[in-house]
Amino acid sequence: MTRSPAARRAPTFRRFRGGGLDPIDAAILIGGGLAAGVVNTLAGGGSLISVPLLVLIGLPGTVANGTNRIGVFLQNLVAAWRFRASGVSGIEGASRVVLPVCIGSLIGAYTVANLDDATFQRIFGLVMLIDLVPMLRPPKPGGSEATRPWPAWLQFAVFAAIGLYGGAIQAGVGLLMVGALNHTGYGLVRANAIKVTTNVVLTAFAIPIFVWHGQISWLHAGVLAIGFAAGGELGARIAVRGGDRLIRPVMVLAILLLAGRMLGLY
Repeated sequence: MTRSPAARRAPTFRRFRGGGLDPIDAAILIGGGLAAGVVNTLAGGGSLISVPLLVLIGLPGTVANGTNRIGVFLQNLVAAWRFRASGVSGIEGASRVVLPVCIGSLIGAYTVANLDDATFQRIFGLVMLIDLVPMLRPPKPGGSEATRPWPAWLQFAVFAAIGLYGGAIQAGVGLLMVGALNHTGYGLVRANAIKVTTNVVLTAFAIPIFVWHGQISWLHAGVLAIGFAAGGELGARIAVRGGDRLIRPVMVLAILLLAGRMLGLY
């Protein structure tokens, strides 16, 4: 019995089969995950460190993007717990934005999972340059509230767009989310708590799509996640004390260097 062309083209589960990981590369991933976790928790953009590291170690761009999500998920989970333990809960605020963010995340993850590696790396490089804008314009200091919050329909549209971007690229989504949350009436510390809580759900929705497409290297993901988890814990502690300003200048330089690398400028 012969199968129809449609049946032969039906999507199937795929698994990425990569090589091993030597101790030096493992140490680099843990250190990079720690730095990325701290930056992700304080503001956003930590994936601008971790994804290029995965690529430099040898993973294809799309696999690096999927592999990174495991560490990001654990980092946000740990950070959300630490914020809550410190008396800054993001659950209530997250419940207002999680629906549009997750809708956008599913669409974004499905879209990027079907891109080839060369296209992904070009897009990623351009996104890093675009992310310089919010990094040079940090969110309002903690405690300042927006005077004119957005109407409900605009909030839904903005957070759906942020979710789409987060599902597709991830890098820098925290900066976009913190900036948007500031416009809805939250100060920086509370916005960060809401951001990491929302990102737990956002990433959980996106990961199965990357698993289905075989775009996660579980060995690299597990090692990177160790650093990410530690970074989430440390970053949340620093964020509660208002210490993110020291990291921004370093991130601006890192974005320029990594964007040039991903765009093939050197």
